[in-house]
Amino acid sequence: MRTAGDSAARAPVPCPILSGPSPQPAEEGCIGHKSASRLHMQSIDIFREMAYVGPHDGPPAPENVRAVGWAPAVQVWSGMPPDRPFPVGGTAVHHRSRTPGPRLLGIAVAAVLSLGTGVPPAFAGPAAGPAGGPSAGTDPVPGLVAGSETIAPQLVTGLDDAAPGDNPADAARAHLAAHQDRYRVDPAQLAEAGTGQAVDGRRTVRFEQRHGGIPVFGARYLVHLVGEGAGQRVESVGGKFFTGLTAPTVQTVPDEVLRRLAIGALQDPAARGGAAVEDHGLVVLPGGAGRLSRHFTVRGAGAEPWAAKAHEVFVDATVGEVALTYEVRDRYPLGAPDAKAAPASPAAKAAPSAKAAAPAAGAAGLEPATGTAPDAFGRPAQVNIGRLPDGTYQLVDLTRPAAITTYDAAGRDVTDFDRALPADAHPAASASPGFPASTGTSGATDAHLNAAAVYDFYRNRLGRDGIDGKAGPITSVVNVTSSGAPLENAYWDGEKMIYSGGSEKRHPFSVARDVAGHEMTHGVVKHTAELVNLGQSGALDEALADYFGNAIEVTSRGIPMTDPRAALLGEGLCRTGTPQACADRRLDDRRTTVADYVGAPAGVDNGGVHLNSTIFSGALWDIRRTLDPLLADRLVYRALAEYLTPLDDFVDARNAVLAAGRTLGLDRAQLRTVAGAFDAHGVKDGWQRRIGVDSRPLLRELSTESVAPDVAAGRWVAATAGKGAKGSMAVHAGAVSGSAEPARLSPEDGRSHGWPATDGTSAAWVAMGPGVDGTWGMEVLARPLDGGPVRSVHRAANQFVSDVRISGGDVAFVANDYAAGLTGPVLSRNGAPAVRIPLPDGHRASDLSLKDGLLAWTESWQVGERTVSAPTVYSTAAGKVVAQYVVDDANAATPGTVVTGTRLAGGRLLWVETPGDRAKGSAIRSGALDGSGVTDLLPGGTAEPRRITTLTASDQAATFGVAGGRVTNGTKNADLPKLWQLPLTGGTPERVSCNRGGQYAPAADRGTRVIWLDATAGRTDLVVRERAAGTC
Repeated sequence: MRTAGDSAARAPVPCPILSGPSPQPAEEGCIGHKSASRLHMQSIDIFREMAYVGPHDGPPAPENVRAVGWAPAVQVWSGMPPDRPFPVGGTAVHHRSRTPGPRLLGIAVAAVLSLGTGVPPAFAGPAAGPAGGPSAGTDPVPGLVAGSETIAPQLVTGLDDAAPGDNPADAARAHLAAHQDRYRVDPAQLAEAGTGQAVDGRRTVRFEQRHGGIPVFGARYLVHLVGEGAGQRVESVGGKFFTGLTAPTVQTVPDEVLRRLAIGALQDPAARGGAAVEDHGLVVLPGGAGRLSRHFTVRGAGAEPWAAKAHEVFVDATVGEVALTYEVRDRYPLGAPDAKAAPASPAAKAAPSAKAAAPAAGAAGLEPATGTAPDAFGRPAQVNIGRLPDGTYQLVDLTRPAAITTYDAAGRDVTDFDRALPADAHPAASASPGFPASTGTSGATDAHLNAAAVYDFYRNRLGRDGIDGKAGPITSVVNVTSSGAPLENAYWDGEKMIYSGGSEKRHPFSVARDVAGHEMTHGVVKHTAELVNLGQSGALDEALADYFGNAIEVTSRGIPMTDPRAALLGEGLCRTGTPQACADRRLDDRRTTVADYVGAPAGVDNGGVHLNSTIFSGALWDIRRTLDPLLADRLVYRALAEYLTPLDDFVDARNAVLAAGRTLGLDRAQLRTVAGAFDAHGVKDGWQRRIGVDSRPLLRELSTESVAPDVAAGRWVAATAGKGAKGSMAVHAGAVSGSAEPARLSPEDGRSHGWPATDGTSAAWVAMGPGVDGTWGMEVLARPLDGGPVRSVHRAANQFVSDVRISGGDVAFVANDYAAGLTGPVLSRNGAPAVRIPLPDGHRASDLSLKDGLLAWTESWQVGERTVSAPTVYSTAAGKVVAQYVVDDANAATPGTVVTGTRLAGGRLLWVETPGDRAKGSAIRSGALDGSGVTDLLPGGTAEPRRITTLTASDQAATFGVAGGRVTNGTKNADLPKLWQLPLTGGTPERVSCNRGGQYAPAADRGTRVIWLDATAGRTDLVVRERAAGTC
């Protein structure tokens, strides 16, 4: 983790970004960032369960069918006159120079096999644009912020328009209707989503956008009112309203098919069996025309906590593909337990399945009382408790409007407390007002006191009545375990706090009040801004929790802001060591967007929600250190409760805080201080342009990093969602030289098109969706890159098609026909009907490669308990296998060796062997095409134990991606997937690019040229380099 002093020593300035495609390669000797790891990809089978490959840094899965594999999450610790169309005064930001927010969801769709979507644009960072903050002579509060890919403004401030009426929602709606020239919002598409009232009487009316009566995901438009009745006036308006939606509003895919596809979004096959599915109905994902989808929450089955993680899954209701999925904010954000976790405890196995609600105030005859209880350190503390009619006592605080209840799980498994309390669960109890020592050692006392401190902070300091704002009960459960081992975490599960008990290294997690405040603030966010847990909106959720968690601790414990501990989060959890070493995060780390933003896709920490949070929370903490802390707390809370909306990003949040400051009465000097704090952390329009890259962009803002591109002879193909009628994925083609605009290759037929391949003359790909007969299925299509008719190569219902390859007139792919029980390679020669290449019973094929009349694949089968793999070469002319290299535990260097990445290049067959022993690195092996022998292109071993996850090659060079360690709070850009290259004749690998973010799905062209999907800018771009950068 970077400390405050680390930021003073910055790396050399990275390579300048290129403004657009150019026939010439980017500067290739500039300085970038250090090497890192490659996110594991694995294929997903939506028709039946397949064997789970393993964690993200384990043996890689087949490369071409790219669905993001299992990646552990990171630990949570987790004024305008009435006759003017726009305001006079303030800064008018007419062009939002950032990655378009609205484009995010409708376009950022992953196909059904690419369930780990890339961070969609609305969750990504700002796009390239002019940088800079307000000068000393300008108003730091923007008067107008234009919306992104919508004609409705994101924010309008400085208003003073009359809006009389006794009903705030009616007055707000009438105001929007009367000023449609200003807002471009159709009031008929607005449904009231609630009205909040601040302590000073200001009201915020929230509207949810509806399209054809169907909710638009994340679309909230807010109207801020002051005064009452005839004197009521509008002072600002803003949010996200997506104009131009034309998506259909009638579902055409059967409910059960959508449900099955949603369950298929779970990576672990064991979790899919018996998964719990909650159907939330239809929604429209915004972006372009929009996308009608069905929204499910899917929680996996299984005793292991990582198997039971919940995901929000959106399935296109007209095509039948997963449009978007991301993890629900849940436990284990700092990494999952090892796959070989201990078995569930007997207590967990014996726990009843019935659930019970937490007791309300006065329940069961409880009367308020006071008592004493030791805390986790044995110190006596006064506690508010409840007295039962039988004279016993419980940790139930009835002295506040919100009842505060604390349970001791006594080591029971955390899964017993999912969603609700077990029927036999009871609050921590005592026979007398003096609670026993176990109340402290379990963490119950500290949890009880923390809940009261959080409630008091929000109510007394900010005027909020509890987590839900309605005096709802606050429940805590302490001393839970995970599969018989310490949980080592704390989290808000949407209804209550869950705390781990103590361990050899850590105290019970409830001792950390900042952690408790952080987690409960997630509940406050859920009941206010409803920030989506993905990309920058998710990082904002974490940042606000960072800020308020620390603010609650320093305020309630009387810690001055100058204390070195004030900015630390979780520093009191460790039994040994210094607070600085123990802290999980620090809000004084001085991180900035340009220098430190982690370009992670959605498959890594939901797009960096924890990895990037301190960029924004650090700015907020600087504001608190500069302004009066009480004023700062009220400022940040007003922005949260009254201005932020679900899909907001860092720049939106900056503007929200400044607008909140104006209404809170901050003077111009104070507002400049606030703006200066954001500037210091790089949170301002155009920050993304300042992130240097040494690659050249070919296609920006792809909707996913999970579907690989392909390239040959200077022509590339890639799949991404666009602005078509249904927003489904489409195949696009272009030239590496950038001499022409990319063109859509796949037809607009209502289906999803992806997984393309090219030989430089033609392309082949998979279309998925209902055919002309209405039957859902997958079809292999082909078309010349320069245009012409689309040719159907193969179509069949109930088949799963992957690994499409094309060479001349030949097209090959893998087809799994589960009805017939057949799986293996299929070949269409010179336009002839596709014919299955027979494999022995029980054998499977993956990683196809097709070139010059040869077809290669990795063949695998089971022999007892072990898997045997064999890189195989098949002659399409002779119709037979001409070479096969069997890799078995009997002859492998180490047991459990996995073979992937089969490629034909340079007159040789290449493949990757990854040993089961994680201390040993992968090897790239090269075999003769006639089966006569094998050499090592890149030896494995322990000296540099690279875990290779993907391989591509030209006739001159091999390019590969490397996996790294687990994702943690300390993960930086250097730890994300990176690409390496070495000559086919052997040599020392060099970095392909010094781009600092994640690099995915490489495809080799001629010579040393490589294209790949790059996440450096917090979005997914298709980029190219002509040769390796070398040392970074």
